[in-house]
Amino acid sequence: MGETPTVTEVGERLSRTVSLTDDVSRLRYASGARRVSLGRLGLDRVRDVLLHVPSRYLDYTSRVDIAHADVGSEVTVVGTVDKVTLKRPRPRMAIVEIFLLDDTGVIEVTFFRQPWLAEQIKRGDTLAVSGKVTFEYGFKRMKAPFHERLASAGESTDYARILPVYHVCEGLSVAWVRRIVSSALEDAGDVCDFLPASLVCERGLMSLGRALREVHFPSSLAAKERARRRLAFDELLCLQLALRCRQNIQLAGVEPRVHVVNGPHVAALRAALPFSLTDEQGRAVEEILRDMASDQVMNRLLLGDVGTGKTAVAAFALAAAADSGSQAAMMAPTSVLARQYAQKLGPLLDEAGVSWALITGATAPAEREASCTALALGQTTVVFGTTAVLSDDVAFDKLSVVVIDEQHRFGVDQRAALRRKGPGADLLAMTATPIPRTLALSLYGDVQRSVIRHRPHPGAGVRTTCLPIERLDLAYGAIREAVDAGRQAYVVCPLADDADEGEELDDVPEAEVSRSQNVRSAASSLRELSRGALRGLRLELLTGRMPAAHKDEVMERFRSGKVDVLVSTTVIEVGVDVPNATVMLVYDADRFGLATLHQLRGRVGRGDCEGQVFLSCAAKKGSPARERLAALERTSDGFELAELDLRLRHEGEVLGYRQHGGGPELKISDLVGDADLVELAHEDALELARRDPELASAELRPLAREVQDRFGAYFEEVERT
Repeated sequence: MGETPTVTEVGERLSRTVSLTDDVSRLRYASGARRVSLGRLGLDRVRDVLLHVPSRYLDYTSRVDIAHADVGSEVTVVGTVDKVTLKRPRPRMAIVEIFLLDDTGVIEVTFFRQPWLAEQIKRGDTLAVSGKVTFEYGFKRMKAPFHERLASAGESTDYARILPVYHVCEGLSVAWVRRIVSSALEDAGDVCDFLPASLVCERGLMSLGRALREVHFPSSLAAKERARRRLAFDELLCLQLALRCRQNIQLAGVEPRVHVVNGPHVAALRAALPFSLTDEQGRAVEEILRDMASDQVMNRLLLGDVGTGKTAVAAFALAAAADSGSQAAMMAPTSVLARQYAQKLGPLLDEAGVSWALITGATAPAEREASCTALALGQTTVVFGTTAVLSDDVAFDKLSVVVIDEQHRFGVDQRAALRRKGPGADLLAMTATPIPRTLALSLYGDVQRSVIRHRPHPGAGVRTTCLPIERLDLAYGAIREAVDAGRQAYVVCPLADDADEGEELDDVPEAEVSRSQNVRSAASSLRELSRGALRGLRLELLTGRMPAAHKDEVMERFRSGKVDVLVSTTVIEVGVDVPNATVMLVYDADRFGLATLHQLRGRVGRGDCEGQVFLSCAAKKGSPARERLAALERTSDGFELAELDLRLRHEGEVLGYRQHGGGPELKISDLVGDADLVELAHEDALELARRDPELASAELRPLAREVQDRFGAYFEEVERT
């Protein structure tokens, strides 16, 4: 047994005791400049520090001697620095070479573009390095390994067996974060568990207090993983509960509308369709109409890959609004897509006896005024439009159905503004971005899902080819052949014009992007192609910066065949339907996310002829960028690509998908490795919400506070809108 603490020691401990909600400056070592650096990492309170889990660990229990560090293996080596050399083989290139010794041998360690290491690391220091072992010029070597100085020359090398490594920023070293975390555990680590004891027991979870200690300073790697999974479960459960609470707030005091779903307009629409619904489409229609006929507000997401017929499915919701004597709005992210919906669905609605109007930024003032008057009087049932529908002059008599296409392209405020025009309106959101189930639960845990995986008419398909820039003549030849055969083509560029040269293009990891000097812009490519490889063809430019009316004119000329090649940005990514277009060339394809590329190639091969897509990339064969693009050559299944991208890059940017207007930030959980926890958290959230929707019982109040603390911004967001 330990000695009984003195009164002075007890007093010191009490004076150091801090709460989880205290400012981080209450912790030892966390004041002054280090407090500022902690703030840059988002660590503003004590609880933030405790939940700042290590990004990796140095496991000295499995370190190897230099002699036993096998070439080609990933190992951790600890040795004494024998020599440090700084070399500058060319301007702006610094190389630091370090020779590391232990009792069994020597290894050369090389760092690039970090000249300051030559000042920080001295002969006699104890250094740990982790990386891949190679053999060159007679020495075992490591290039750019993870490293940590364990002790300066002459100091003791008493270090932990498993050492945590944290994300840091300027002004804050890993060693300082360890000290700060250690003080937080000592002063505030004895936390009460906010999960019900029955749930902790049922799921076999580690206690919260032990999990916090083991995740930072683990007794073993197995214990570390159990601790991390406990904290990941907490994060996922709180997110699921936050989503359900957000839905409760959104629907508080709302009077749901029970729609008529088997009326004459729905029947007439079904008869007007020039095709029969597939089983998947029919099931999606049934799910949507069942929601609309219930006494609960519909909140459904329609997931369907490119060309799976989501538009036809959504049309049934519009017809049901007409049968119910109310109105519907269908909002698209671009005027091109809104006009296309009007052109495709308008004739079907006409045959079904449903009146409609189109309102975009390009709508003529007189036409807009007439449409707004008819909507306000209830004389028009359906409106297709862009964000122009959100304007104050657009009012509805009885808006009961809202359909939003590619809803992630709209901000939270925009989506809420449309729903405010019809309190209690049923919501159907659509997206052609395939989303893996685990990610869908995290983004839309409060939303019902309908999925259409297969195209009703696969057609001739699309062949995708990655091209190095020196073989672009193959793509140019394919475009000329297509035009000679009476077909059309797209050329897609990452930038609109040359002024965008420094613009951030996509959320693609920097390491996966080729370092080509010149990134293509649509404007410069139009000039170059018109004078060179595609001279004599009819080329036109389309970018998102052009006025809406001009974009519509260009798109209409292309659709009618008056333009051979459309040189554009990703403005054509969503929904553009020109069956006569069969070839696409994408410049600098490694600058785009997989979802964008998958959506883009969905613009060709929509008719009877096979589509050809050429992805131009300056990256070398075998590089991460080329490997990522190769997935598009192997498969055309968007859901398969989504799962692949989730494994490769996790939830940060799955298939390039963006949550405009905010989304959950998962700091601990891994939607690939923790897929089982996602499902369990979803089940538990449903059960807890069923038992106690407000989480108001004494047993669940601590959990409710934790949900509010972690994801309170969700509730503020809803209340603000």
